[in-house]
Amino acid sequence: MSGKTMTGKVLELATSRKTVRKFSAKQVSMDDILYALETARQAPSGANGQPWRFIIITEPDLKKRIRDASEKAERALYTKVKGDFKDWLLNHGLSHEKPFLEEAPLLIAVLMNPSAMYAKESIWTAIGHLLLALEERGLSTITYTPSNTNLPLAELDAPQGLKLEAILPVGYSDDETPKEPKKDLEEIAFMNRWGVKPTPPHSRA
Repeated sequence: MSGKTMTGKVLELATSRKTVRKFSAKQVSMDDILYALETARQAPSGANGQPWRFIIITEPDLKKRIRDASEKAERALYTKVKGDFKDWLLNHGLSHEKPFLEEAPLLIAVLMNPSAMYAKESIWTAIGHLLLALEERGLSTITYTPSNTNLPLAELDAPQGLKLEAILPVGYSDDETPKEPKKDLEEIAFMNRWGVKPTPPHSRA
């Protein structure tokens, strides 16, 4: 069984979507952003707590302050990283510098109410909805979480108690980096017990 033989709109969007760190200067339609956020708010959440709040950021000066605040924390992180993760970062040409926070036409800051039940799980379910909705509209992003979320959060004048969970720079891709490879379905999905591959109905005797 292979995902390559399957078809469907959601699968097509998930397959085509990739992480993007370089964006063109082409402006983004606010209708597309609001469509993506409307999709995100339909996500399920623990006890229907809907712990997500979104701030759309378009002001250049604010984007720069958010970048500066994020990079301040990243500098400290990158001096401590060791082992396989450090090798992965070097092989991918990544550093504490996050130019996409300024270069993308806009940012979406995803804030979380941590007092809600299953807040983090709910937030990332909503982000998953958001990613596919952006892809449907031809837009790209990266789910970036600063090492110290308090620093960029301080630039957003958010109500006390909310936490910054992620920043999504959004725009049209100018990134030729290929999508990272994914494991085959046979490696990650089993039926009834570990190691037993699920079989499609048409292949059963």
